[in-house]
Amino acid sequence: MSSMEKHLFNLKFAAKELHRSAKKCEKEEKLEKAKIKKAIQKGNTEVAKIHAENAIRQKNQGVNFLRMSARVDAVAARVQSAVTMNKVTKSMAGVVKSMDATLRSMNLEKISALMDKFEHQFETLDVQTQQMDDTMSNTTTLTTPQGQVDSLLQEMADEAG
Repeated sequence: MSSMEKHLFNLKFAAKELHRSAKKCEKEEKLEKAKIKKAIQKGNTEVAKIHAENAIRQKNQGVNFLRMSARVDAVAARVQSAVTMNKVTKSMAGVVKSMDATLRSMNLEKISALMDKFEHQFETLDVQTQQMDDTMSNTTTLTTPQGQVDSLLQEMADEAG
């Protein structure tokens, strides 16, 4: 197993671990919401507020874990492409010698145009991937918005009666 393949395995493992962490945060959020209902039913609004803040924090943390998981998946896909390309390159090296005679009789302008188009499409894909990564990283939020906390408290109070 090459070094790149080891890194690819580690990236895929990290993405799964982040996804599991997101699921765990989702469960914790549900538990906190249940605690909010109990506190509201007992008339303890201060404790309910604390649980609401915890629920919002867990929700945001879970979303962040999912975002990171998606980004690591994207990196793993690019590493997978690199590993595959490396294998293809090695295979092509053996074929190049036998193709020399064939290439002399082929239209080199058409081959060059095709390769230019292929390279352009790869560059376009890289730009789109970079734009998506920039957008995802710019939307990361780590604070607990007070409006969401108040909204969740009201929702839980309505459900609890």
